[in-house]
Amino acid sequence: MTSETPAAPYTGQSWTVDVAGRDVSLPIVAIKPDFAISLMMVIDLGVRFGEHAGRKLAEKLAPLQPEVVVGAATLGIPVAMEVTRALGLDQYVILQKSPKIHLGDALVQQISSITSKGEQRLLLDRQAIPLLRGKRVVVVDDVVASGSSLKGSVELVRHAGAEVVGIGVILTEARDWQAMLGADCALIRSLAHIPQFTQNGGKWEPIPETFL
Repeated sequence: MTSETPAAPYTGQSWTVDVAGRDVSLPIVAIKPDFAISLMMVIDLGVRFGEHAGRKLAEKLAPLQPEVVVGAATLGIPVAMEVTRALGLDQYVILQKSPKIHLGDALVQQISSITSKGEQRLLLDRQAIPLLRGKRVVVVDDVVASGSSLKGSVELVRHAGAEVVGIGVILTEARDWQAMLGADCALIRSLAHIPQFTQNGGKWEPIPETFL
């Protein structure tokens, strides 16, 4: 763990995680006065990291013989693209979170997220259903924390008639996602794990119960 000059809600500390052989320093960000997370913004980590994470995830997912990759906006988009590329596939499907003109009759799933305020919706364009129906699908994302977003993604993909054969994430965070996903935890393939944090004597330290 290292320290740096803080800028709210940043705490001035960071957590280093080994992501499949590549060390990544993540800023520790306070969510509440006594609770913080280490924040990974995959879109800010550069194309080499994106390619690395996508390739390593693809290695874990390839034995499942997926035919289509699905990711949720926004941070799941680069993960879906890189995993698709590394698997040698072409088409992928993105579940949107904001209304767009072509999504008026989209399939909808309510979700929540630890890094976003309030309830959100996942939207699946009905035009994408033929790409999913009857196919072996892997659902990917950057981080799973509460598990709500991934659970919603999996349910939406199943509603479209696909078989979800795997779930790929760069990072698992803490343990709440285990209860949320239930039996679908067995589908998870990840590259690393990060804990959550609490203050102790003015410093942010990992909460022991949030390690796997």
